[in-house]
Amino acid sequence: MFFHVQKLINEIVPDEPDPFAANALQEGLGGQFGEMRTMMQYLFQSFNARGDATPFKDLIQGVGVEEISHVELITTTINHLLDGSSRYRGKSGKAGPRNGRSEVPGARGSTPLERALEVPNIHHMLVAPQTALPVDSAGNPWLGSYVYASGNLTLDLLYNLMLEATGRLQKCRLYEMSSNKTFRATVSFLIVRDHAHEMVFAKALEALGVNWGKTLPIPNFDATQYPEVNKLMNQGVHLQQHHFRLDGSEMGKIFQGPAPTGDGSMLETQDEPPEGVSYDGLSERLEEFSPGLSPELQELVEATKRMSPPMRGEESSVTSPRRNGGSKSGRRRKPSRV
Repeated sequence: MFFHVQKLINEIVPDEPDPFAANALQEGLGGQFGEMRTMMQYLFQSFNARGDATPFKDLIQGVGVEEISHVELITTTINHLLDGSSRYRGKSGKAGPRNGRSEVPGARGSTPLERALEVPNIHHMLVAPQTALPVDSAGNPWLGSYVYASGNLTLDLLYNLMLEATGRLQKCRLYEMSSNKTFRATVSFLIVRDHAHEMVFAKALEALGVNWGKTLPIPNFDATQYPEVNKLMNQGVHLQQHHFRLDGSEMGKIFQGPAPTGDGSMLETQDEPPEGVSYDGLSERLEEFSPGLSPELQELVEATKRMSPPMRGEESSVTSPRRNGGSKSGRRRKPSRV
């Protein structure tokens, strides 16, 4: 079972809309080495694990569950980079709130979504309401065939390390593509967490006899030259891993002790989960008809928000009818409780 806390795993730093940076970041979401790939690969490996190698299964699954939060983070970041970009041209652009033009989509005779014809992926405004898509930066859809889950523990761990190393390489390249603060804050966090996950899988392979020498991390350079990355590494974020289990985990049997980088750093499996960052969600976009609620539907939404959930042991006043129009006996059925 999976449980959810309505927080992001890292802060979204505010900055200007930038549909080009958003499209570049799509590679980190739906690309072959993106967060959707790592999430699905590690979860499938753990679901399909055979034999009695619980510490290794817990390790793979713990990272897989964390990757769910990374998919949420990078998707939300893309959303922020896209939100409002239909009427925005940048600090010195032709139209935007800074110079008084097109404050409202469609103002002064312009069409509300004319910018969609100029952005790198029109689907961000045509198929989606200025939000992320499960595609890469070229618009190719994410594929289930990306997932590698052979069932051979050593092979899977080697492949996972390659996946994290390639993901970190691409995010280091992404970092240098844009100075947008929203973009860089998330990319920097993912660079550091990819570093940590390299350590996770390298340590697991080390437990199986591999000696890494001076190979790691990949790419092997001083990432502290990126100020946002340096701040996170000074906090030890690249050396920590939470197991994401409520019922105990054996991950700590592997992820502990000296880091495989051989630089004297020590690894730590954490029992306390990440604190997370509160997030209010996206605002309404009238030009996208999203969420597209009429005044009557909005009133129903507000009425629903004012409702109180039934107390434990009380029967709800709302029941779902059977598809044939009711229960066989014609009596009202008690709702099931989950």
